[in-house]
Amino acid sequence: MSLEPMLIVELVLLGLCTGFLAGLLGIGGGMIMVPFITAILTARDVAPNLAVKMAIATSMATIIFTSISSVRAHHKRGAVRWDIVKRLAPGIVLGAALASLGVFSVLKGSVLALLFAGFISFSATQMLRGKKPTAARTLPGSAGQVGAGTVIGFLSGLVGAGGGFVSVPFMTWCNVSMHNAVATSAALGFPIALSNVLGYLVSGQGLEGRPAGSVGYVFGPALLVIATASVLMAPVGVKAAHALPVASLKKVFASILFALAGYMLYKGLTA
Repeated sequence: MSLEPMLIVELVLLGLCTGFLAGLLGIGGGMIMVPFITAILTARDVAPNLAVKMAIATSMATIIFTSISSVRAHHKRGAVRWDIVKRLAPGIVLGAALASLGVFSVLKGSVLALLFAGFISFSATQMLRGKKPTAARTLPGSAGQVGAGTVIGFLSGLVGAGGGFVSVPFMTWCNVSMHNAVATSAALGFPIALSNVLGYLVSGQGLEGRPAGSVGYVFGPALLVIATASVLMAPVGVKAAHALPVASLKKVFASILFALAGYMLYKGLTA
């Protein structure tokens, strides 16, 4: 598959949108990229099951770069809870390894698409409910946060997202403010993405039917274009995140997730 002009335009637009949303919502952009990369690859004759897997892996690879740009902007505003990052990161690495090196390569792309739809629908519902956490509820201890990190890393590895769809609701449920949760989720995107991508590169070696420029499950040309565009746009999203009220952030987050859940549900049922 060559990078024809139309494909470049599609990937640049996708990168700009996902970079902005990564900074705005702390979701790493994966929730946006996976459906669109799936559609792009499927339209170019990549088998549907393989297209879903490559979309997930390529999306995760771009998060390595997007998270760096996004977290730098959040850190300058003092919004990142580095104490939470340090406690969740070990579990994230463990969960990512279990997903990307084992379960991901075994499951069919259609199953992964359905998992993607289900998990983000649940996250969107939790956001819209707006249920207030118990005032006394706080984050669990170190062991509990390692366990939570393992779940976040594992689920992220299966659906190609930076973990914001799990970590943001988890942190707000534990009375971490929305702005701090979004910023901390952006910081968590780096260990999530790096750990999972290493697994995708290994487990996807030797597969037939991949487009030219692929390394493991990662579609290299798309990674290059999307990452470049998204890194430029992430700081703009961060600026918007600190200007918008919490209620608006939650509504934007939830509405985007519901729309993309519907698309991936369709792909999972028809693949």
